[in-house]
Amino acid sequence: MVPTSIPTTQLKDGTSIPVIGYGTGTAWFKKKGDTSINRDLVESIKTAIRLGYHHLDSAEVYGTERELGVAIKECGVPREQLFVTTKVNQNIANVPKALEDSLEKLQLSYVDLYLIHQPFFAESPTELQDAWAAMEKVKEAGKARAIGVSNFLESHLETILDSARIPPAINQIEYHPYLQHGSLVPYHERKGIAVASYGPLTPVTRAKGGPLDPLLSELAGKYGVGEGEILLRWSLYRGAVAITTSGKESRLSTYLNVFKFQLTHEEVLKISRIGDQKHYRGFWSDKFAADDRS
Repeated sequence: MVPTSIPTTQLKDGTSIPVIGYGTGTAWFKKKGDTSINRDLVESIKTAIRLGYHHLDSAEVYGTERELGVAIKECGVPREQLFVTTKVNQNIANVPKALEDSLEKLQLSYVDLYLIHQPFFAESPTELQDAWAAMEKVKEAGKARAIGVSNFLESHLETILDSARIPPAINQIEYHPYLQHGSLVPYHERKGIAVASYGPLTPVTRAKGGPLDPLLSELAGKYGVGEGEILLRWSLYRGAVAITTSGKESRLSTYLNVFKFQLTHEEVLKISRIGDQKHYRGFWSDKFAADDRS
C-alpha cells in the first residue's frame, strides 16, 4: 500500500512533530539486562515506517533502543525524514551520559525529542530543577532537537518552570476519555506545553466494559472505522499527539483511517462527558494514587 502521510503539528519551540507515533514500549518492553535484538520488533518498526509512521517513540527503560536503531538503519528512509523520541529514567543522575548511551544504541548523532520519563526520582524540587538544567544543556549541545517531560503533574511542571531557561516542549502522559486529568491539560495550553498521549486506546483495550462502549460502537458504525480510530480521533481533536503501537501490520494500517474522517464537536464533547463517568489509569497507578483520589 502507499504510505500514509501523517500530518505534523508544531511545538512551541518550532519543532514539527507527526501527530501519531509508533511506540516501542508496552508489549515490546524487555526485561532488565536483556541485550538481545528482538527481530520481531525490528521488523514491526520497519513495517510501521513503511506504512508512514515516521514518529518513533522509545525509552532507555523499555530496553528497545537497539531494535529501533537497527530498524532505522535497515528501513531505507533518510534519517532527516524520521522523528525519534527517547526518554531518560534510570540514568537521570547523569543526563548527558544517559543520552550518549541512548544515541549509541540508536546509532544516531541526535534525537528529535528527549524526555525525562517521570518525576518521581526527585526527592526535592532542586533535584528536579537540576535534571531539567541538564536537559537544557543537551539541547544546546545539539544532541536533542527538542526536550520535554513525561508523566508530570502540574506541580512538577511548576517546579521546573521556576528555574527553566527553556520550557518543556511537551509532556507525554497517559491520556484518554477515562483519564482526562482535570486541570492539567488546560494548564499545558496556558503554558504552551504540548500534550502527547500514550495509551489512547485504553477504553477498548484495558478498560473494556465501561460506559463508553455503546457510544464508541455507534460512532465506529457511523464512520465505518474501528473503535480505536474513534479514540485516536478524539485524542487528535483534543490537540494531543497520539502514541500507539501494535505488532500487527493490519492494525497499524487500520489506525491510519483516522485521517479519513472527522468527529463533530458535539461527538467529541459527548465522548468526554461519558468518559468522565469512569476513572481508569493503566500505568504508574501506584505513583499517582493520591492524585487520583483528589
